[in-house]
Amino acid sequence: MIRARTPEVCVIGSGPAGALVAYSLAERGHDVVVLEAGKRFDPGESGRRMEQRLRRERWTALYEMGGERDAFTVSGASAYALNERRVKGVGGSTLHWGGTVPRMHPEDFEMDSRHGVADDWPIGYDELEPYYLQAEHELGAAGAPNPFGGSRSGPFPMEPHPLSYSDRLFQEAWEELGVTLHHLPRAINSASYDGRSRCQAFGTCSPVCPSGARYDATVHVRKAESDGVTVLDRAPVTRLEHDDTGERVTAAVYVHDDEERSVEADLFVVACGAVETPRLLLLSASEQHPDGLANASGLVGRRFIEHAAIRVRGRLDEPTRQHLIGFGTSQTQQFYGYDEGPRGSILITPLNTAGTSPTEAALQDGPAITSLLGGRRPDEMTWGDELVDQVTAETDGFLAVSAGTDLLPDPENRVSLDRSRTDDLGNPVPDLSFGIDEHAIGTLERAEELLTELVAATGAEAIETSHEPENAFFANHMLGTTRMGEDPATSVVDPDLRTHDIENLYVSGGSVFVTGGPANPTLTIAALALRLADHLDGRLS
Repeated sequence: MIRARTPEVCVIGSGPAGALVAYSLAERGHDVVVLEAGKRFDPGESGRRMEQRLRRERWTALYEMGGERDAFTVSGASAYALNERRVKGVGGSTLHWGGTVPRMHPEDFEMDSRHGVADDWPIGYDELEPYYLQAEHELGAAGAPNPFGGSRSGPFPMEPHPLSYSDRLFQEAWEELGVTLHHLPRAINSASYDGRSRCQAFGTCSPVCPSGARYDATVHVRKAESDGVTVLDRAPVTRLEHDDTGERVTAAVYVHDDEERSVEADLFVVACGAVETPRLLLLSASEQHPDGLANASGLVGRRFIEHAAIRVRGRLDEPTRQHLIGFGTSQTQQFYGYDEGPRGSILITPLNTAGTSPTEAALQDGPAITSLLGGRRPDEMTWGDELVDQVTAETDGFLAVSAGTDLLPDPENRVSLDRSRTDDLGNPVPDLSFGIDEHAIGTLERAEELLTELVAATGAEAIETSHEPENAFFANHMLGTTRMGEDPATSVVDPDLRTHDIENLYVSGGSVFVTGGPANPTLTIAALALRLADHLDGRLS
């Protein structure tokens, strides 16, 4: 086995959780190595990926997800297309995310104390608030204070994006209902920031921001590398090895160029997301840890959390100017409070992407895709005014609103190993087993009523729901499989994100969440990563 040099810290994963830890430590002079399972994607290929998506190619093709390397199984009640949105590569899934960065609310950290459901986090909003502010500045968040959220100790680094045309239609209609629409914070530059352009409104934010205005974790990967961090891509870690006592990890074993290699370090941080993090810990089972590393509690992989959501769409007999910028500019957290559910918290977001985009509608039948359609002749295709009318019919006048809520942390919702199937390296693949509970279904039923009323208030007709509450779609926000807590019997990591069982092993990312709230999780992931970096710096100093 080839052994690499020995850094102070080995970070596994280069999404926002891993990149921010590596950058923050390197900035303070620490020696860090990052191991990333996927490749380093060429930014010069972003235009091609944007074109692929506009031509309706699948997400999996855009970032080379799929095949034996990324195989998984689903055994629960809910189907889950895991590879549709995750990315194995430098930057992780922020390579194609929408850049939505709300904070969680204070009550999200105290669900048991306040409402008698789920569990409290071992840390509260006030403790995390300074790191929220720091994360907003690191990612570059454009926003304004939320009238329904927690307190703030400072302003956003950038002004919010102006409300879109259709959001202003909602704002005017909702005022009569007593519903307040406010700015939605985005990690998309509203002005030049941190060496990156302001948003140019290309309207293709996901999967590609051609201007570089939208943050992704390669920003901090590059900063980390400039401070001396070594980032090894195409280096999937297959197991963690420990010493004879079973109390310290000694090496991360990975495969590169078909050779098994390892990195030894003083401290290890697993930042692979809520599916691959528990999978790695379970794959690292040993004589001392027969049920998997850091799994004395039996909770590694358990209490998987997602955000279940629905959309309601209607149509006005007038232009609504959808798809001009590619992302929502507003939100209402007025129904976020758990008591407003009545079953649970609801986060409501107007969309600017209702109906087919004009580009996609034109490409479905336009001359640009002749070569992709088996050589269709020009006389078989729609042209001129007829094409304009067709595109208009598919795109104009639509309005849509989405609502999301979280699943309660059920121990039967889990990630485990499917030993009947292996990946390209011969290791068992992850199995995902979970379903939408009655709590979430009840919340989404209430959300559907609200959304229908809110869309109808604009005067829209032909109102329809995208998914029934019991068959809601998922936001691909994977959380909760190595939860934090004070008690080793009921959690995997402690409040400092160190595993209870292994003295020098830490976890960073959404897997440490105790509850999910309805808010997008990336800003909280970033805040926790920055907080972890402070702890590790103190330990190493």
